[in-house]
Amino acid sequence: MLHRRDFLRGSIGAGIVALAGDCLAASATDPIREALKQTVGTRDNVAGMVGVVIDEGGTRMASYGSSGVPGLALNGDAVFEMMSITKVLTSVLLADMAARGEVAFDDPVAKYLPPSVTLHEQGRPITLLDLATYTSGLPNMPGNLPPNWYDSPNPMGAYTEAKLYEFLSSCVPKYEPGTHYEYANVGFGLLGIALARCAGKSYERLLIERVCVPLGLADTRIRLSDEMRRHLVQGHDLDMKPTQLWDWPAMPGAGYARSTANNLAVFMKACMGLTKTPLREPLARLLGTRKTTPLAGTDVGLGWFISSDGKEEIAWKSGLSGGCNTFIGFSTRRRRGAVLLSNFLWRPIDSGTINMGIKMINPDFPPVDFHALYV
Repeated sequence: MLHRRDFLRGSIGAGIVALAGDCLAASATDPIREALKQTVGTRDNVAGMVGVVIDEGGTRMASYGSSGVPGLALNGDAVFEMMSITKVLTSVLLADMAARGEVAFDDPVAKYLPPSVTLHEQGRPITLLDLATYTSGLPNMPGNLPPNWYDSPNPMGAYTEAKLYEFLSSCVPKYEPGTHYEYANVGFGLLGIALARCAGKSYERLLIERVCVPLGLADTRIRLSDEMRRHLVQGHDLDMKPTQLWDWPAMPGAGYARSTANNLAVFMKACMGLTKTPLREPLARLLGTRKTTPLAGTDVGLGWFISSDGKEEIAWKSGLSGGCNTFIGFSTRRRRGAVLLSNFLWRPIDSGTINMGIKMINPDFPPVDFHALYV
């Protein structure tokens, strides 16, 4: 059995759901649904997937399987934990606030933290841009989590902002900021806190006002409304056992938002420039600064990973909780995007979802082992 720590810390297996590419390339009827069907397989009585492909010709959505909740349809309104896709939204917040002159990308993050928090420097101060590009020098997860925290049904639910500040005050970054990539739950958690403190409101309130309302994302929230709760799917772990929601109160900017296929399709249209939005420039800014990663052919922007095979370039981000696995991405060259949401985990963890989502965007894109991005 794979421990929760393996995907909380980001470790993923190699491989690809090759059948997804085959189906998307070969089926003449409903290629999206066929790919979902073959991946869900015999789990369809308790779990399922929703897939969306978006391009200039329109939006095509399909689903297969079960929401895991009796009477709840598995469709575009079904609510999933999207976890680390939240990092892209946090990056949009940063780009928007920078465009308004409220913050600067090269502002030291310490400027927006309580005076009691001491951030140790390794060469120079950590900036907001360092946090958004996975290059702060800080570790992926805090070092003061309790023993076996990863085996809890809600691993980060009891971890407080005060505990995060305690950790930061004792943590010496391993690298000079801006020089080394490392996956960054702590970094994006800290970025969300800094932006919220600068705005003088909670992270979620800032996210709603600056991103969700302008883009029309009425069902992208941290705190579930009664209507969202009625549409919440049941997640399942690798053994197909039901899981509970994960909470990230100390680091909401890293992975706390929940959303729907309909909302994420709207977000992808905005990212690809298929709809007019006041966030056009901030969304484009997310790809304007790039840093290298240990994975050849893959860079990071602000929040996004950007993979290229020389002919095609795809910006993407995945999310993983104890029971949901999600993906969004789009081709920067041909304005085609995809959303993929599942309420169960399957092997290879996360990598299967990433590659399946990329195949929905371009069936000819070569399979990639994304393990190097998360270790």
